[in-house]
Amino acid sequence: MSAASGHHERWLRRFETAPEGATRLLALPHAGGSAPYFLPLARALTPELDVVCAQYPGRQDRYREKPLESIEALADGLFEALSSEPAGPLVLFGHSMGAVLAYELGLRIERQGGADVLGVIASGRRAPTRHRAEEAVHLRDDDGIIAEIRALNGTDPGVLNDDELLRMALPALRADYRAVETYRHRPEERLRAPVSVLTGESDPHVTQEEARAWQELTDGAFRYQSFPGGHFYLGTQQAAVTRAIRESVAAFRPAPSPTTP
Repeated sequence: MSAASGHHERWLRRFETAPEGATRLLALPHAGGSAPYFLPLARALTPELDVVCAQYPGRQDRYREKPLESIEALADGLFEALSSEPAGPLVLFGHSMGAVLAYELGLRIERQGGADVLGVIASGRRAPTRHRAEEAVHLRDDDGIIAEIRALNGTDPGVLNDDELLRMALPALRADYRAVETYRHRPEERLRAPVSVLTGESDPHVTQEEARAWQELTDGAFRYQSFPGGHFYLGTQQAAVTRAIRESVAAFRPAPSPTTP
């Protein structure tokens, strides 16, 4: 196995097989999340989309690797992994921390090339221009971080009730929170690609105004949709979210050229 293919396989996972030429959707997990979180989404969207799920260092089969502590470092790793993929249309879908990573990765691809970014779907996260000074989960002690993930109600109860598993997950959780909480948007940069934003109506971490602020970060079209539920509304609203993703991808695709009689 070459170094490039090994890097690709560590970072990018496919759980379903899509036909050749299908539009890729790169799914980027939340803080503490991993590629299998998107398995239900991959099953629902394949074969119409080629769903590729990111696996960050420091968790599951990458547990022995040091977790990365900045959005920029995560974007570097994913950009390199994508360089081993065939060029073609790509949609970036990120939930929570993954939404910020989708934005940064989208900027990088537009600047450096390698894929055609059709659009970005940002889920469960306020725009990177909107900061909350009181949010500093990465500075809490271990019990404080555990209290935060319990409150969000998106972690497998089997993990929450297993102290050993929780403690094993803490380095990656702390690194992820540090990455997203210390990320700062560069005022001169905006996406050319359109942006769709999806949120839970009762998510304490993003208001409607903070969600709509994503519109300031694109030169393309903007869509916003909210769903019943909190920060992890994806789990309870799967059918509606799947439909919204399909609609966003359809809107991202360029209109067919008119045929001449």
